[in-house]
Order: sequence, then C-alpha cells, then structure tokens
Amino acid sequence: MPATLHPDQQKKKLKLTLFRSRSDKQITALFCGDPVKPHLLLLGICGTTMFISMWIHNTPCTVMMMPVATGILQRLPRDELEGGSGSDAREVRRFSKAVVLGVVYASAIGGMATLTGTGANIILVGMWSTYFPEQHPITFSSWMSFGLPMSLVLFVALWATLCLMYCSKNTGRVLSAYLDRSHLRRELSLLGPMAFAEKMVLAVFGGLIVLWMTRSLTNDIPGWAVLFDGKVGDGTVTIMMATLLFIIPSGKDDGEKLMDWGKCRKLQWHIILLLGAGFAIADGFKASGLTDILSSGLGFLKGAPALAIAPVACLFSGLITEFTSDDATTTLVLPLLAELGKSIGVHPLLLMVPGAIGAQLSFLLPTGSPGNVVGFGTGYITIKDMVVTGMPLKVVGVVALTFLLPTLGSLVFGMA
Repeated sequence: MPATLHPDQQKKKLKLTLFRSRSDKQITALFCGDPVKPHLLLLGICGTTMFISMWIHNTPCTVMMMPVATGILQRLPRDELEGGSGSDAREVRRFSKAVVLGVVYASAIGGMATLTGTGANIILVGMWSTYFPEQHPITFSSWMSFGLPMSLVLFVALWATLCLMYCSKNTGRVLSAYLDRSHLRRELSLLGPMAFAEKMVLAVFGGLIVLWMTRSLTNDIPGWAVLFDGKVGDGTVTIMMATLLFIIPSGKDDGEKLMDWGKCRKLQWHIILLLGAGFAIADGFKASGLTDILSSGLGFLKGAPALAIAPVACLFSGLITEFTSDDATTTLVLPLLAELGKSIGVHPLLLMVPGAIGAQLSFLLPTGSPGNVVGFGTGYITIKDMVVTGMPLKVVGVVALTFLLPTLGSLVFGMA
C-alpha cells in the first residue's frame, strides 16, 4: 500500500508537476513545428536550458530541466524506446539521446557565460582576488563579456552536432505521429495563466539580472555603483534581491511568502562549503611551496606565444576534469597556473581563464560533473554516446578559447 504524503509534500509535488507540465508543453508547442521539425525542437530545449543555466548553478539546472526533457520523451512510444527494432524505433531512440545529451551539455555551456552559472567561475574570481589583490577584479559584466561569446560558439557547435548525429530526414515524420502542436496548445491552456507568485519571482529575477549588468559598465559609463562610491558588489545585489523573496507575499490566503526558511534550508549549501574549501586549499598550495614544484612541470611554456599557452592550459585542465568534478578540478589547477604565470612572466589570466574553462569542458564521462551523472542516470544515453558527442564539443571549446582569449579576452581583462 503506497505511503501517504504529508500535505506539505503533496503541495510541493503538485507545484513541481505543474512546472514540469507547463514547461515541457510550452517548449514543445513553441518549437516543435507543424509538422514536427526535430532540429527546431532541439534548439528550443537546448536554448532554454542554456539560458536558465546562465543564472543558476548548472547542476540544479540539469536536475530541473531533465524532467522537462523526459516529459517530452514520454509522449513517444515506450516500447520503441526500450528495444524496438524497426527504423521508426531507431529514430525515436536516436532523438531521445539527442534530447538528454542536449540538456546535459547545454547546462554546462550556459554555466560558462556568467559567474553565477557554475562554481568554477566563482572559484576563479576568488583565487584571482586572493593571489593578485592589486589587480582589477573580475566582475559579473566583465566575465559575461567574455564568457557569453564563448558559450554561444559552443552552443552552436552543440546544436549542429546533435542535428547531424541524431536527426535524419525521417525523424520529423516519425515524431509527428506523437507530437501535435494544436493538441499541446489545448493542454497548455488548461494549465491557466501564470500565478501571482510566478510573476513576482520572474520580476525579482529580471531585476537581479538588470542590476548585475548595470553595476559597472565601461570606463566612461561607470554604472549605478558610483552612487555608493563603489562599495557595493555583485554579492550585495544578490543578497538584497534574495531578501525580497522573504518579504513579498506569494498571494496565498495563509500569508505565505515567496521564500521561507524551510525552503531555504533545502538549498545546496554544500556548494558554498566546497568553494570555501577551495580557497583554503589554494592558500595551502601557495604556503607549502607545492605550487612551485608542480608548476615546474609546465615550465616549457616560458617564452611560448599566447596561441600556444592557452590551449595547453585548457587541455591540462580538461583532461583532469573528466575524472573529477569541475569545481574540484578548478580548485586544484588554478593555484598551479597562477604560480606558473608569475614564474614564466605572462599575464596569469592567460593561464587561469583556460584552466577554469577547461575544467568545465567535462563532456566525455559521467564522472566529469554531477550534471553528467543526472543525464546518464536517465538510461537514455551510454558512455559511448557521451564520448562520441562530447569529443567534438571539447575540440571546439579548446579552439574557440585559443582565439577568443588573446583577442576578446585581452580587451576585456586588460591583458595587453
């Protein structure tokens, strides 16, 4: 006999079900086409995942978007997903792989675009200010000026790879039998309009993005932070907007707020502890002299051109990250690269940025990141699928970084 859920658990489950139902129907109805166009549907799924991952950590983004993706796949015949031998069954299985891989990789790619997208970027900012406090800090807007173009290049490569490898001329015909736009729109209309709480969270979220982007603009246009003599940072804005969630009512009769401490306790606080541990390990590496010993192995880069230094650092980090999490890789690699930059006489960011980006190119194995584990755990993909699809993305990432860092990165971070 199934266990009875507590009323609060039932309420939470209903909210999550409504979100997933609304999300998968909106994405499918907007992008599927009539008849179904698989490449546009993949664009909608991957694009939505990438955008969300820009503003929240990529692991929660994957956890949130994977049920939306699998909700779309549940409209396809289960017998063909599990072992049908016909051509239609193969098309369904191939498209299902593309959807799951798209969510996993788009989440990782979107996280590169902003400081809030992944812990690796936050670790980079923390270690940069720790090792080089006299240097100009990396801000939200400066990193996004470099990270967003990098992410867009990888996103185009992801979409092209999925379309070429997993979509054929027959895919649209097969999917059209199960995905109908008019039917999806009728189901979506039954969910009703956005609730007051959803609108308020969206408004707070939009305000947070605007404040992040306008705090510091250019040398000629300082941004709103000048009103406070530059004594406010991105963290100040985040705390202020998060506080509003505890104040604004959700529109319920019982006086419920958009956020309360009961929900807040369930956040992934271990990520914060991991970041703090990373800073402590970095100081330990520096104080013990271990960075000098380990960085000597990369001493051959002394005198090498920028076009050679960046890809080597990216590949070095990208190899390690396939066997450990991206945050752990960034924590271990960045102290070495920071000391190496000082010892060989190059700008440290020419090594540290590739180290942080390379740690996020964990596309080949499930062990590379928690997001990979989430996708692998769905049962739709295998390790072979990840290797075959992830290898081209890894190559594109290294090549894109090789050309973007000495050009755009030099302008954004002042490495000239």
